[in-house]
Amino acid sequence: MASPSTNSTPLVESTFLRSLLAGAVAGTTVDTSLYPLDTLKTRLQSSAGFRASGGFRGVYAGIGSAIVGSAPGAALFFVTYEGVKKALAPSHDALYTAGDAKKTWASDAGTHMLAASLGEIAACAVRVPTEVVKQRAQAKQHPSSLTALTSILAQRKTHGFLTVWRELYRGWSITIMREVPFTVIQFPLWEGMKSWARRRRQSEVVVREHGRIVREGDSEVGAVESAIFGSLSGAVAACLTTPLDVLKTRMMLSKTSQRLVPLTAKIMREEGTKAFFAGVGPRIMWISAGGAVFLGSYQWASNTLGGVA
Repeated sequence: MASPSTNSTPLVESTFLRSLLAGAVAGTTVDTSLYPLDTLKTRLQSSAGFRASGGFRGVYAGIGSAIVGSAPGAALFFVTYEGVKKALAPSHDALYTAGDAKKTWASDAGTHMLAASLGEIAACAVRVPTEVVKQRAQAKQHPSSLTALTSILAQRKTHGFLTVWRELYRGWSITIMREVPFTVIQFPLWEGMKSWARRRRQSEVVVREHGRIVREGDSEVGAVESAIFGSLSGAVAACLTTPLDVLKTRMMLSKTSQRLVPLTAKIMREEGTKAFFAGVGPRIMWISAGGAVFLGSYQWASNTLGGVA
């Protein structure tokens, strides 16, 4: 598969700004292009039922909040992710120089897990309020994301600012519990597959002299490869974290505050274990496609801004 191998003058010199812009492009692209699948998944997981929540009607309900929140959320994620990776790079380079392959692999995986976890926590500052507003519109609790937001903000007059804050960040804990395991699975897989592609493709000269192996050359992964790897890693992560996604959706759609453990017990008692995998098909489809669009567009934007032809 063809891949970028020619470096030219970067359009954006700052790696911070490059991550910020590429993340914004990726977030907006994926959230707007695959929004209908996300709507169907939300309605399948709603306790009101698929038809009562809107069925196949109005699958773009709530897209306004997604458009507003997608760019800053994804930008925050990638700025944090790339920043942590860069900060931990010296220790990784030391292991690579020492030639300890096992420790280098473990260092890579650990770095990607930590970077992705911190990135998700940062992104959730924007993502959680966006999700609350979006999902209430998707489940037809309100006709649009604007009315859903207005309804929450109106509570300030009767219940105070703290209540509004709690409503906007309802489901924060379960969202973190869902997103961190998801990224801990997806991003090491994505990065690992990219490293494998580089090793396969790089123009490598292996010279064995006194037991030494000399490697030369390394080229960046292209957008198409990144999209494929993002799709595969996203599908695996989506399947394994569906129960957490169901709990997050139920908490956000509830008209009253719900605690995690009692809610889990209630679902188990009244609906059985199969309820925890409601919407798993659309979720895997959406996130697999989303992983391709998200990480493919991020790689394209990052390569373009970095002058990788």
